[in-house]
Amino acid sequence: MSKNVRLVHQALMVFTILAGFLSAGVALADEVQLGSDFIPLTKDKPYIHVIHEGRSIRVQRVQDPDYELKGYFAKTARKCPPFCIQSISPAPGVQAIGEVELFDFMETDLRDGKGLLIDARTPAWYKKGTIPGSINIPFTHLTKTADDPEVLDAFELFGVKEREEPGFFEKLLEEWGWSKNPYLTDKWDFTSAKTLVLYCNGPACGQSPRAIRGLLKLGYPADKIRYYRGGMQLWQLWGLTTVVPNE
Repeated sequence: MSKNVRLVHQALMVFTILAGFLSAGVALADEVQLGSDFIPLTKDKPYIHVIHEGRSIRVQRVQDPDYELKGYFAKTARKCPPFCIQSISPAPGVQAIGEVELFDFMETDLRDGKGLLIDARTPAWYKKGTIPGSINIPFTHLTKTADDPEVLDAFELFGVKEREEPGFFEKLLEEWGWSKNPYLTDKWDFTSAKTLVLYCNGPACGQSPRAIRGLLKLGYPADKIRYYRGGMQLWQLWGLTTVVPNE
């Protein structure tokens, strides 16, 4: 395991343990600040808290009713290709999700350490701002061969294990199509792999779809992958909290 991946892995374990306590405490402290004009995330959820780079971030809507999206993500006309509108799902079996489902993921799998929120854009885009709780794994890292160091580092972070040599009867059952574990491939054991939510710049961005198709080619189970198609464009259109890494 590389030093950077090891540090990220250790940090995620610590943050997972602390996240519930921090979020609950900060939420109680914030509750008194809400007024009747507060714009919530949903009718039942005023805001949520996620851990990003060791600190609790409150994810909420912009409270200015006159807020308008400006800059790059306000543009409606872009050259296609490369900025072509993407399909709802990038591949069969991969579930596309919206903002509400992403909120739920943040409060469950992400908080409990069972999932990862992946900004699949290139580092230059990531550094401009990202969704709280995200980690940056560029799509180029996930479209390589199974023995590439970047794939190996990513898979270790995702909880993927190299498969042990199957026994005679286990191998025979697999050859007959009677294997009981759908998360085993010839090379990998995805049984304990995390659920991944990938996104990029929005509905006209092909970076996270390419990353997802790369993962599927490597054997990652489709039912453990989610695609937030809205990406940064729809996230910011709704006036949702963003963070600049390392600030």
